[in-house]
Amino acid sequence: MHEINEWPEEGELVVCTVEDVKDFVAFVRLDEYENKKGLIHISEIATGWIKYIRDFVREGQKIVCKVLNVDTDRGHIDLSLKDVNEHQRREKIQEWKNEQKAEKWIGFVAEATGTEPHAVKEAFYTHFGLLYPAFEEIVTEGDAALKKFGFSKSVNEALKTVAAENVKISKVTITGTLVLTSMKPDGVNIIRRALRSAQPKIDDVEIDLTYLGAPNYRIKVTAPDYKRGERAIEKAAKAAIGVMERAGDAAKFVRKQKAKSA
Repeated sequence: MHEINEWPEEGELVVCTVEDVKDFVAFVRLDEYENKKGLIHISEIATGWIKYIRDFVREGQKIVCKVLNVDTDRGHIDLSLKDVNEHQRREKIQEWKNEQKAEKWIGFVAEATGTEPHAVKEAFYTHFGLLYPAFEEIVTEGDAALKKFGFSKSVNEALKTVAAENVKISKVTITGTLVLTSMKPDGVNIIRRALRSAQPKIDDVEIDLTYLGAPNYRIKVTAPDYKRGERAIEKAAKAAIGVMERAGDAAKFVRKQKAKSA
């Protein structure tokens, strides 16, 4: 669960619960953002002509949407259901379920050690942007992973125990955003070259790029462990930025981080 005052970012995928369905709009609750509501216009429900909106969404349904626009002054969030494919939906639901598990595990650790769960969450969010990946690294790296957090010995031991009992490591995922901007006449081709360079061949590592809306491109690295993943995402980002800068254009890489509450 995100902080109460936190808002989602445009282009982000969010898990929602449908609360009310009208003829031309569906109203939802954003499950990861406490007290935040959003709406999906019928034109963003599905591609093609829609006769009955309830053929696609119903009250109480869990869905994954893409954030189209956020107006914090009005408290208004526009969402799209049709812009999320099945692969994205499955991945997002799994991430959401993992975060719910991790939040419970932090609760167990806090109760056993007398520690504020908020302090553990903040440390995990600062280093990983999410909670579950921190437990994955504790399993793979042990004490080396815990050093960066600065927890007490009792908290470290409790975290190791909970992680070992609950996390089964297969592969880890690291994400970030490439921001690529070109004002050149052939800017589209420059950006294409940059994106191609951001997918180097690395053994046992998968690199996927997703267009979020100009100038943002999500880069996701799947690797056997965090060290290899970190090296791969840094290599990929550096290659893309190099192409842009050699062309005299702007580029930067932004790791996914937890937004600060207002």
